[in-house]
Amino acid sequence: MRVLIKNGTVLTDVDEYKADVLIEDEKIAAIGFNLDETADQIIDATGKYVMPGGVDQHTHFSALCNVGNKDTAGYETTDSAIRGGTTTIIDFAPQDPDTGLLDSIDYRINVRAKDKSCVDFSLHAMITYIMDSMFDEIKQFPEKGISNIKAFMAYNGSPLHCDDGTLVRIMEECKKVGATVFVHAESGEIINFLRDECVKKGQLTPRYHYVSRPPYTEAEGVHRACYLAEKTGVPLYIAHVTSREALDEIVYARGRGVNVNGETCTHYLTTTKKVLDNPDFNEAAKYVCSPALRDQEDVDALWDALNKGLLTAISSDHCGIDVKELKQAGRDNFTNIPNGSPGAGDRFAMIWTYGVETGRISKNKFVELISSKPAKINGIYPRKGAIQVGADADIVIFDPDYEGVIRLEDNPNGVDYNVYEGRKQIGKIDMVFLRGNLAVDDGKFVGTYGMGKFIPAEMYAACYNGI
Repeated sequence: MRVLIKNGTVLTDVDEYKADVLIEDEKIAAIGFNLDETADQIIDATGKYVMPGGVDQHTHFSALCNVGNKDTAGYETTDSAIRGGTTTIIDFAPQDPDTGLLDSIDYRINVRAKDKSCVDFSLHAMITYIMDSMFDEIKQFPEKGISNIKAFMAYNGSPLHCDDGTLVRIMEECKKVGATVFVHAESGEIINFLRDECVKKGQLTPRYHYVSRPPYTEAEGVHRACYLAEKTGVPLYIAHVTSREALDEIVYARGRGVNVNGETCTHYLTTTKKVLDNPDFNEAAKYVCSPALRDQEDVDALWDALNKGLLTAISSDHCGIDVKELKQAGRDNFTNIPNGSPGAGDRFAMIWTYGVETGRISKNKFVELISSKPAKINGIYPRKGAIQVGADADIVIFDPDYEGVIRLEDNPNGVDYNVYEGRKQIGKIDMVFLRGNLAVDDGKFVGTYGMGKFIPAEMYAACYNGI
């Protein structure tokens, strides 16, 4: 099927220009002015932007909560992500109990996501059960299309925690095959001590989540991870950077020649820790995520870091955990609240509204941070994250003139709340194509569940070669 998008303004990470775009056989077949092509469908995009579909490199679909024994919302809820302009996710593949990295990856592709995902997806390997075999499994990442792995430096005492010795060996093995190491950088030992102190004092409400995870616990984790990466020579990527102190550590490490980059997330750019002071448990618990939300000064510093290239992507850290059931586990003790909030369906709208429309970032920087650089970082560019001939026809047609508010009922995300409910929204998704297949029309999902497929990644991605 041939689709011709006419009269739109193509917006990429480096350009903005009027052009027509021809889609054929799931690819972008031509880009030009006044293309005179026969097509099965012609779309008039006058007054609208034509952008590459969003690439969200940090999501947790169908994953075991870090507290309790239930999974987060599954891949069938990725219809929210594509309605929100994201066409590809780099999802985490945590090890299933007592299962290796590769078997867990295969199970996620062939069972968890199969016939459910509405977006294309690549995967990060993720350490959740330390076993000797996983060091050898890294050698097989290239043939599996897995270009990176994530380790948690926090959550001491749980299967998520990765000790420093294991992290060093992981780094050494990743360097051999060209895989990038992602880390959740927080000092789990200090956090556990501070949390225990809060509990002993009877400080049990959600606000003590941020009290017990101060910025220096994040900065210490970043410092330590950078030092280990320096000694092993592997590219390091810091997940969900939140604070000025953590940014300072990245600057310090780069000054020593350490190859370190980082991302931040939508909620850290748009929300402060004040929401955790809400006396209504159900409201405050929505915002319990790790690292914790910070102050406005940190929000401002993160935007500045994005513009300077110190941080290179904006992700959602989507984690579909409902309030009425799962988060109730911590009603009497904040340490039992499962960490994480949904956001894959709102990343595009929130960053456009509170980044582009406020002048914090340019339109080209928006595409860079939302789409092209995440694709490069994860070894799937230019197949993903690009408007160019030969790329997958993952295309968003965006109406910049819309003004409204974000409402869960307009884009259900599989859980019972939206952390951005009632926030102003400027611009909206009109149409979305996934590999040339119409998935969203007039903001509504019109695709099929299971239309998304696994996208193998190339090794030695952008963190090796320069982002």
